[in-house]
Amino acid sequence: MAGQLRQYRRRIRTVQSTKKITRAMELIAASRIVKARTRVAASRPYAQEITRVISAVASQSTIKHPLTTERSGVTRAAVVVVTSDRGLAGGYSSNAIRRAGELMELLDDEGKSVALYVVGRKGVTYYRFRNRAMAGEFTGFTEQPTYADAKAVADELLAAFAVPEADGGVGEIHVVYTEYVSALTQTPGAHRLLPMKLTESAEPPPGGPLPVYEFEPSAEGVLDALLPRYVESRLYVALLEAAASESASRQRAMKSATDNATELIRTYTRLANRARQEAITQEISEIVGGANALADAG
Repeated sequence: MAGQLRQYRRRIRTVQSTKKITRAMELIAASRIVKARTRVAASRPYAQEITRVISAVASQSTIKHPLTTERSGVTRAAVVVVTSDRGLAGGYSSNAIRRAGELMELLDDEGKSVALYVVGRKGVTYYRFRNRAMAGEFTGFTEQPTYADAKAVADELLAAFAVPEADGGVGEIHVVYTEYVSALTQTPGAHRLLPMKLTESAEPPPGGPLPVYEFEPSAEGVLDALLPRYVESRLYVALLEAAASESASRQRAMKSATDNATELIRTYTRLANRARQEAITQEISEIVGGANALADAG
């Protein structure tokens, strides 16, 4: 009984130490959610406005820019998958990888091969373990991405988009990341980044009618300057959304781990108390039995 009691107490100390760690990680993730949401809210207006400006420029000019013109007979597409650098975030990375798998199956059904670009060590490890070739790997910044990180990814994608498919380039660029809806809801989604979709509608666009622009030196020159910024800003927003989603998933996972540790401590404490009471009862029985034996002998 004494040995069993020591074992329970040792387990309780171990679980208490684990609970302190998971609780600290939960608080850290909660603080990062607030910062990530603030950065997402600050970056969205810029991305929306640059999209609006490009739509206005493209609709008021007759040029066909490579980044806004649909290509026929596309046989190769790039897919960017945003995962996390660290674990302990529940199903965050696995859900993004699953959504990327669905997109790649769809592209394969359309007769398009996939050039895979992976952001985050979890995704890199997953595809490397399965011997899946990757055209690009980006790690070390998923929790706190900067605009420079988004630009590094965008530069590589734009370089591949500028190369003919016959020479190893791509005709489409898709990005898969987890969209932050709320602290309880994060949804992995897939979006086509290039060629940029320009929708025609009779309804006025958000933000009011598009202004009339005069282009200097030319509409093509304006698009050449703006479209790379568009790709960078869209990727930056995607990375920020993914960072907020990662922190929310980690907070939820660590809260669940903390609650499980609390329940486990309660269970072990109950078992330890029972073992201690059984040991005391046994000792009392032995004392009483010994006393009765001495009395009978006397």
